[in-house]
Formats: sequence, structure tokens, C-alpha cells
Amino acid sequence: MVIRKERFGDVLDVTLEGRLDTAASGLLEAELAQSYHGLHELNLDIRRLEYISSAGLRVFLEAQRRMNLQGIMTVSQTTEQVQNIFDATGFTQLFTFC
Repeated sequence: MVIRKERFGDVLDVTLEGRLDTAASGLLEAELAQSYHGLHELNLDIRRLEYISSAGLRVFLEAQRRMNLQGIMTVSQTTEQVQNIFDATGFTQLFTFC
């Protein structure tokens, strides 16, 4: 799993590449936890994400919950495989896709 972060003032762009499994979700959670202070917009670029586990979905939910309190969160369009996971779990309705 590759996690790239770029911050521009109160906007954070996070690019995820590979598999967001149980082990990688802990890393993502820690990276995001360090970044919430002063953040108004969180953009998750998951176009190169191959897989997301239930632990990864939990991290996305927590990020959405946090950003609902202080700004907005968007998720980029994704691969068909990952989109199917979002659809099957009902998570498609929880996030703003761009």
C-alpha cells in the first residue's frame, strides 16, 4: 500500500495505491489522524486502489465522520472492483464521489 499526502493550506489530497487491507488500514488511519487539525477539505484519490477491506471501509467512515464536523470529504472515482465493494456494502451512499 502506498499512501501519498499533499497539503495545500486547509486542503489535504491523499492518494492511495494498492490494497487497503487490515494492515494498511492502520497506517492510513495514523496518517489521517496526524492531518485533521485545521483541515477543511479532504480528498481521497482511490483510482489506483485495487482492494479495500472492511477495516479500510471503517477508516473511510471515521474520516467522513471527522470531516462532517469540520469541512468536506470527497472520494475520487475508482476501479470497478472497488466500486463493487462500495455498492455491495451500501457505502456508495455515504460518500461524495467526484
